[in-house]
Amino acid sequence: MIRKASPVDRGPSRVRCAVYTRKCTGEGLEQDFNTLDAQREAGEAYVTSQKQEGWVCLPDHYDDGGFSGGNLDRPALSRLIQDIKEGRVDCIVVYKVDRLSRSLLDFARLVEVFDRYSVSFVSVTQPINTADSTGRLMLNILLSFAQFERETIADRTRDKMAAARKKGKWCGGIPVLGYDVHPDGGKLVVNEDEAHMVREIFQLYIQHRALLPVVAEINRRGWTTKSWTTKKGHRRTGHTYTKTRLHYLLTNPLFLGKVTHKGQVYEGEHEQIIDQATYDRVQAVLGGNRRHGGGGAKNKYGALLKGLLRCEACGTTMSPSITKKGNKVYRYYVCTGAQKSGWKSCPGPSIGAETIESHVVDHIRRIGSDPDLVKATAHQITALAQQRKPQLDSERRHLQAQLTKAQKEVQGLFGALASGDTPSGPIKSQLEVLETRVGQLEQRLSEVRDQLMAIATATPDEEDLARTLSLFDPIWEVLFPAERMRVIRLLIRQVSLNGKSGPVEITWWPEGIGSLAEDLGKEECHTNTQQ
Repeated sequence: MIRKASPVDRGPSRVRCAVYTRKCTGEGLEQDFNTLDAQREAGEAYVTSQKQEGWVCLPDHYDDGGFSGGNLDRPALSRLIQDIKEGRVDCIVVYKVDRLSRSLLDFARLVEVFDRYSVSFVSVTQPINTADSTGRLMLNILLSFAQFERETIADRTRDKMAAARKKGKWCGGIPVLGYDVHPDGGKLVVNEDEAHMVREIFQLYIQHRALLPVVAEINRRGWTTKSWTTKKGHRRTGHTYTKTRLHYLLTNPLFLGKVTHKGQVYEGEHEQIIDQATYDRVQAVLGGNRRHGGGGAKNKYGALLKGLLRCEACGTTMSPSITKKGNKVYRYYVCTGAQKSGWKSCPGPSIGAETIESHVVDHIRRIGSDPDLVKATAHQITALAQQRKPQLDSERRHLQAQLTKAQKEVQGLFGALASGDTPSGPIKSQLEVLETRVGQLEQRLSEVRDQLMAIATATPDEEDLARTLSLFDPIWEVLFPAERMRVIRLLIRQVSLNGKSGPVEITWWPEGIGSLAEDLGKEECHTNTQQ
């Protein structure tokens, strides 16, 4: 029944049998008697029944729990093949053929190894013995069915996932920042402490309009990608951001409450974190940067409101554009929605750059002398600051938790270093990384606390606001174009235009007035000194 081993290499009457077992999932393996034990028990019983033929069962266990039969990347199988090559095995015993492999091609490779080292293969529940041609034929037939079954299961799984995605369900994978997996699985729930970080990252990109400055800022704050725990309890820590990781975050429609499958986007069951308008603004900037060679997109003609001007009617950004007539350059801002859908789709598809820029600058100038404008501006800044408070509170809690965890890890490493039980080199390297992270977290936590203190204790005083903006007019005329752009971005978060001649609404940065007062005060002192 079994091809005898070479009398030179092995004894003629002794056939050393290795029982191999496998289960494709790890479910149930923690039980006292699991499916791997059942397979091994059946294999040992079969070997015992062939005792008269000289069969003996090797004591080594070759058990692959939680590994697919679709490939050969399995630790126990690799160890078994190594023992075969070293001449320690004469026969392999499995419960069923598909326990060894479900791939016909992989099994053919294994059979080549078995033949090369004169090793036989036996299935306990199937009439297969590779010592004769009939057994080989039966083996190939069964393997073909096993591979067909595996591919059918894979097709069914893909179809099930596609149907689930079309219904908006989350089908697993690595969680992303801003969401946790529901304890019952199969659904995403918003993690509020992380969601504010996602919103802030989107706003940072809208503000900087380039990936690298945002990467530098969020890494300075000590923010990382999602940290999470697997079902088996393994902790996966987050990574520092790179351009690639940031780009993936900014282009992920999951934050809109949607799911994707093979390039198609479907409405998801989970709650959105980012509103559609913000997401579209970011995609427009990313698309523009790609056309202009990345974050180095030029502002050759000094568009003062680049990245700030928005067409309220279409819900899209307005990008700077020019036309030339002879040596004369005419500057415009053009609605990106009108560019895509046609000029007639927008009530104000374009506007002269000097017209809208002068309007915004004149509005800032008038605030300092118009009590009604001062009052309205102070009210808006107060409202925006109060909107920021929950986000800052959430970030503070998240940073404090991260800092406490990092400090405990540092203390643990110091203890290990003091005990001398482990080499000091790797510990010192880990300490350097952790101490850098602790410093980043402490710095950002201090910044957040300062911002919360400012919100809690300082409501914009109308007199101070008027006094600050009264400095704007005399200083503005002596600023270089780059300095003017910096001042505008420091002060203004967004300019909304509703139609060509419609109302213009300016949204301010809550922290901008204080920073502007400091900057303009310094500039005024510098100007007076020069005079």
